[in-house]
Amino acid sequence: MNDLFSNATEILLLAFLTITFLQSGIDKLLDWKGNLGWLTGHFSKTIFKGTVPVLLSVVLVLEMLSGILCGVGVFEFAVEGETMFGLYGATLSAITLLMLLLGQRVAKDYVGAQTIVVYLIPTIFLVYLIQ
Repeated sequence: MNDLFSNATEILLLAFLTITFLQSGIDKLLDWKGNLGWLTGHFSKTIFKGTVPVLLSVVLVLEMLSGILCGVGVFEFAVEGETMFGLYGATLSAITLLMLLLGQRVAKDYVGAQTIVVYLIPTIFLVYLIQ
């Protein structure tokens, strides 16, 4: 129980990333066609136009792995006070967000890119805290 309170910031940020990435990944699984259709249009005038299905698959896998690792990290932190899975999850989350940021910038969706940065800042902070 002491680990729960002494690592509250890390645990809360890991829970935030768990919710964020698992919800996003599950949404992609449940509405693959809708997501693919929207993203195909979004990237129709970019260098990614012919690779949207592959890139969507990569993002789906990375989001699910990020969410799972962060979720395991919550329990590992709370129960054992250990950080291995949390660090892996936070780092993979940051990499995933950087990939999403690149996509938004390439598509010239600057408002979308700003939204990604809102998620990236606490994620980078979490990596810093866990290291």
